[in-house]
Amino acid sequence: MARLEESDPQRDAPLRVRKLVTGYGAARIVDEVDLEVGSGEVVVLIGPNGAGKSTVIKSIVGLVPPWQGEVLLGGDDVAGLPPERLARRGLAYVPQVANVFAGMHVFDNLLLGGHLLPRRQRRARAEELLALFPALVPKRRQKVAELSGGQRQMLAMARALMTEPKLLLLDEPTAALSPKLAEELMEHVREINRGGVEVLMVEQNAELALRFSDRAYVLANGRNEFEGRATEILDDDEMSRVFLGA
Repeated sequence: MARLEESDPQRDAPLRVRKLVTGYGAARIVDEVDLEVGSGEVVVLIGPNGAGKSTVIKSIVGLVPPWQGEVLLGGDDVAGLPPERLARRGLAYVPQVANVFAGMHVFDNLLLGGHLLPRRQRRARAEELLALFPALVPKRRQKVAELSGGQRQMLAMARALMTEPKLLLLDEPTAALSPKLAEELMEHVREINRGGVEVLMVEQNAELALRFSDRAYVLANGRNEFEGRATEILDDDEMSRVFLGA
């Protein structure tokens, strides 16, 4: 794997993935991928369609069983644990689709997202998250089906944050959003990160995601191709030509 910077072996890494191999059926989609999310970081996975980015995320959260490799969360190997056990260990996941309940009200979605919390804490936590996403405040009693795409994504992130996770994984959070809403959503990602939550995301809008990330991994054909600071990748002419279309 080419690197645009040398890794710091002393960097605290709440999440480390080592030599991850997985796929679907007999198809090997992810081939010995390494990555880590350091303390306080936003990290993005970028690369062409079919590179295996979403499969990496799904394997970390237990939706696609790893065939080989380690997924270290807080130093413990959690590879293959079911999603509900990972949630109890502080990991939250927002899939690209089917990430909210369209027939329910906004506030009820939040309450349901806090099912791991004691009942008396759920409403208070839901109110905190509405304050974090002000656009949802006037929508709290509306059905999710009436929300815009951007508001749905905000709600999906708020639901994931109900259990006060240590690490948030996002799969294509800006998919199908307008440029303005996509940028607003990324600003929320950074705000969440400043609140003490590390973030790992897959994003097809590489240029936008890099502007709001600390580091990035570039995947191609299921393998690591490059790793570096997000600013360095943005400024690298060859990387911009190949992956950003510049």
